[in-house]
Amino acid sequence: MPKKIVSNIYVLLGLALLLGSCGVSRSLKDLPDVSIYETKLPPRQQLSDSTYRLATNFLTKNPQGLYELYVSGNPYELGLKTGSLTQELFQEQERVFVEKIDELVPSKGKQKMLRKFLAWFNRKMYKNIDEQYKAEIYGISQYASKDYDRIAAPYPRVMYFHGAHDIGHALQDLALVGCSSFAAWGPHTEDGKLIIGRNFDFYAGDDFAKNKIIAFVAPDQGHKFMSVSWGGMIGVVSGMNDQGLTVTINAGKSKFPLVAKTPISLVTREILQYASTIYEAIAIAKKREVFVSESIFVGSAKDKKAALIEVSPHNFGVYEVENGNQLVCSNHFQSEAYADDKKNQKHIFESHSKYRYQRMEELLENTPKVTPKSAVSILRNKNGLEDKHIGYGNEKALNQMLAHHGIVFQPEDLLVWVSSNPYQLGEFVAYDLKEVFGTADQNQKARPISSPDRNIAPDPFLRTLAYRHYERYRKLRRQITEAMVSEEEIEPALWTEFIAVNPDFWEVYFLKGKYYYENRNYKEALDAFEKAKTKEVTTVPDKESIDTYIKKLKRKLQ
Repeated sequence: MPKKIVSNIYVLLGLALLLGSCGVSRSLKDLPDVSIYETKLPPRQQLSDSTYRLATNFLTKNPQGLYELYVSGNPYELGLKTGSLTQELFQEQERVFVEKIDELVPSKGKQKMLRKFLAWFNRKMYKNIDEQYKAEIYGISQYASKDYDRIAAPYPRVMYFHGAHDIGHALQDLALVGCSSFAAWGPHTEDGKLIIGRNFDFYAGDDFAKNKIIAFVAPDQGHKFMSVSWGGMIGVVSGMNDQGLTVTINAGKSKFPLVAKTPISLVTREILQYASTIYEAIAIAKKREVFVSESIFVGSAKDKKAALIEVSPHNFGVYEVENGNQLVCSNHFQSEAYADDKKNQKHIFESHSKYRYQRMEELLENTPKVTPKSAVSILRNKNGLEDKHIGYGNEKALNQMLAHHGIVFQPEDLLVWVSSNPYQLGEFVAYDLKEVFGTADQNQKARPISSPDRNIAPDPFLRTLAYRHYERYRKLRRQITEAMVSEEEIEPALWTEFIAVNPDFWEVYFLKGKYYYENRNYKEALDAFEKAKTKEVTTVPDKESIDTYIKKLKRKLQ
């Protein structure tokens, strides 16, 4: 587990012990009142190995490997139906997520500490989540695995998982988030209609992204909507409602919070369910207390444009372009409210956010008339500024080759395209919300509900030697980093192959330099670090780390 995370948790756990456990106890005992909801839940029918039905609600797997879920009803019913239909996917997602945590925190003692920390950190979350969403989460939690009750009981555990994006974002070291979004409209698109593209670079391991769920939700109250989700998740990270309002989220720079409040994905869920314009979305975001900094990228068919709602625990801003027809967002704030924010300014200077922002601007400038297909091409772009080869997997690229999903919206036509595996490279599957919500309640066959004639073909890159080299690089990277942790010897031939399959990426040389430095082969280490410095290094701290190693090595070699 990264030392900074351990240090943060120890400090906060110390505060927890000083402040007492009353708040923790109350939060663990809190349950929503689900007696106010009528529930009609028929037995689940299994129609095939990947298709299930509950009356007119269903889950099915399409040819591209995406699961398509349709549920309707009151909040508790939505939770129960989602849990019932997706229970295998939900329990698999829990397994993957918990195993990722166990990988980061292998010590049983530190795992126990982490559980105490989570209980304390999330002690006020229940006060900041709307009762309807607590009921829905409670419904889903009835289908949670019993294997992880050691972490927490099912209901609070599922609630904790809804804050995973926020907590990973706050801890920083987990490197779970770093997204890119853009919009174009008016004279900047082929037909003048609003087009939005985004990559969701939330990474919790390859297995976490395997079973994506495209959820189509018809609640008793509010608007019908779709979102890209996973088992056990009712929040929204990317979605659009039947009014043509879209929401996506991009992490900003935050202070480490002292307490969890409203998970950002539940704020965006509320916006999607109850807003139809940018103004209405702003009003909902203003009334919720969040515990990390986030840009909510909102597109609106009614307003025919997009805007950014920038939220943080102690600030709130809105950014709209004046006299323009495109909006770009990476991971820093742009509104006047954050103009003097020192953390935001430092983040712009030190991180890869500004670089990706400039790359999106560059690609949009080279695409005078954006279409859904060209928007997908931008999301898939693997190069740096001026088309420089910066190594596959570099976080300065829009396509970092690890995204959970890419998505494109055309709100005025209620059309959406969602990527299929791997990364954003697979076929982008099209959905027409007019058709989905117009026919799903009459659908008794639980058939795939995409619009295949509108699909966007897979990236030709998948058929190249470069792609095969990248996949080999990822395997070698795991092998090498594990060997370095366990202080095993790494043969020179392995380093040669590792560099050969991703020669433009600074990190391959950095890892080689670290290995030889720790093994006191200072000449080999210096050569590697100096080579790393010639590449497109991701962040300022990374550059400073390379410079520090070079200075130390030159002194040792004198």
